Amino acid sequence: MNVNEIKHDGLKKWLADFISLTTPDAVIVADGSSAQYDELIDAQVASGLATRLNPEKKPGSVLYLSDPSDVARVEKRTYISSITEEAAGPTNNWMDPAVLKKEMTELYRGCMKGRTMYVIPFSMGPIGSPISKIGVELTDSAYVVCNMMIMTRVGEKVLEQLGTDGYFVPCYHSVGKPLAEGESDNGIWPCAPMDKKYISHFPETREIWSYGSGYGGNALLGKKCLALRIASVLARDEGWLAEHMLILKITSPEGKSRFVTGAFPSACGKTNLAMLVPTIPGWKVETVGDDIAWMKYGSDGQLYAINPEAGFFGVAPGTSDESNHNALVAASSNTIFTNVALTEDNDVWWEGIGYDAPGKLIDWNGNEWIQNKADKSQKPAAHPNARFTAPAKQCPSIASEWEDPRGVPISAILFGGRRPKTIPLVHRSHDWNHGVFLGSIVGSEVTAAALDVKAGTIRRDPFAMLPFCGYNMGDYFQHWLDVGHAAPDQDKLPKIFYVNWFRKTAEGKWLWPGYGENSRVLKWVFESCEGTAKSVDTPIGIMPTIDAIDRPEGVTEEDMKELLAVDIDGWLNEVADIRANHYPKFGKHLPGELATFLDTLESNLKAAK
Repeated sequence: MNVNEIKHDGLKKWLADFISLTTPDAVIVADGSSAQYDELIDAQVASGLATRLNPEKKPGSVLYLSDPSDVARVEKRTYISSITEEAAGPTNNWMDPAVLKKEMTELYRGCMKGRTMYVIPFSMGPIGSPISKIGVELTDSAYVVCNMMIMTRVGEKVLEQLGTDGYFVPCYHSVGKPLAEGESDNGIWPCAPMDKKYISHFPETREIWSYGSGYGGNALLGKKCLALRIASVLARDEGWLAEHMLILKITSPEGKSRFVTGAFPSACGKTNLAMLVPTIPGWKVETVGDDIAWMKYGSDGQLYAINPEAGFFGVAPGTSDESNHNALVAASSNTIFTNVALTEDNDVWWEGIGYDAPGKLIDWNGNEWIQNKADKSQKPAAHPNARFTAPAKQCPSIASEWEDPRGVPISAILFGGRRPKTIPLVHRSHDWNHGVFLGSIVGSEVTAAALDVKAGTIRRDPFAMLPFCGYNMGDYFQHWLDVGHAAPDQDKLPKIFYVNWFRKTAEGKWLWPGYGENSRVLKWVFESCEGTAKSVDTPIGIMPTIDAIDRPEGVTEEDMKELLAVDIDGWLNEVADIRANHYPKFGKHLPGELATFLDTLESNLKAAK
């Protein structure tokens, strides 16, 4: 399909204007076909930008190594450019949209000279679903096109759904490195200097402008940019939820199934939980989505969710057969790897894969690397935020409902983060509004997925949406309260839980084994939704009794008491931190109801002391 065949007048004009600004040498419409995908991959392998992997070990797969400055989300260069700074809120970077658009327009001017512009029509969610949205990304990166073909539904069927006047989210992207006459990339990952990178969102006009980065979340504009930052604004205005959440299906030995969503910051076990292999006999967990959930009320008054993505953009380091067998299988073929290490027989390796490096490797910087366990200062062979982009349909745990256009009915919502102390293994809110309070105070250790925040520190990450909310987060809290109030049937609202797989002893040892053993917590969540769970009311919410959760091997009764204890002093410190450093950020935008919940929590804790 060529550009002249596009029937949508608004899309044609928008495209023509950007072609005139960026002056590409050619324009190609992404049709979503395997033939076009293979052609693009072949060209990148020929140029040296990609390495084809061993067809016996990773058929249909390739490896890319990025520029060292372009390895993760760049939060300091990510903007919510609403008309006013107050509308963006205190947790977002803001720039006046007129100023930002003027600056970025000049950066775009002529930036695709010597390159091809690709037009990517894509659907977030099953094409035609009442919960789905359409976007169109213009990019000069074939790497982006190939990733988007895995991560979203791309091609002519999307344009057919769009019709002649349908709504789409316009997405501009360029790697920001125009080529001189006769110049080629020569296998070098193109990107702009850090001070020229921009990942910009314009909430009022629903636009995404990205420049200077080729990395996933900055360049695959269907992912965090549309699916969360712009979609959260659409959700606010249209009365639904766009969330940084996995979706899983859990089935009991009796054959009853429930669907659960969960919000966790990056590298806090979200993908592992979505693809979990249960350790409890008779229980089954299946995957609907590993990262994003869009939720709307159905005609029956229940909240339904779709996974708007079609693939997994997972963190490779730490992914092993033990931690996530299903992810390894999903990424065993037809997968794009970024910034992992290359073995001598053209397979991939990373830290935490479950076995030692097999001889001499090429590390993510392109240098020879030999594992030396005795050298504690040895730099990793794979970047800590190295990724795999794999088709969701290849996941052996994928649920049959994962592409149901109606979505799946949600029974429970989990919030969680990486916390070594204070937060218990699991507790449940008393009701929806109390659950919104729990979501608003989530904190987690920072990970390598955020390039410019120091790893290992604790930061509040409400709803795991801190880097992804497209407007004032205080208003976002209110939107969650409003969605609860608007429920057609309050009894059908999902129950809300707060979980923490990452508790440690004073000596730094894990109290809970995690991974597949988390199915034991999911069983209690399931039973809570059924009304059969053994529970006790506490100052922080509803918790399991000591014998309510089946103990894994190696976890003692004393461990369970520690995991399920209410740390009064620790929680009072939480209250003090929230009161002094977290809630004041939101000023008049903080819902008064949440401040009341904080007062009640403090009162309950003091009464129990």
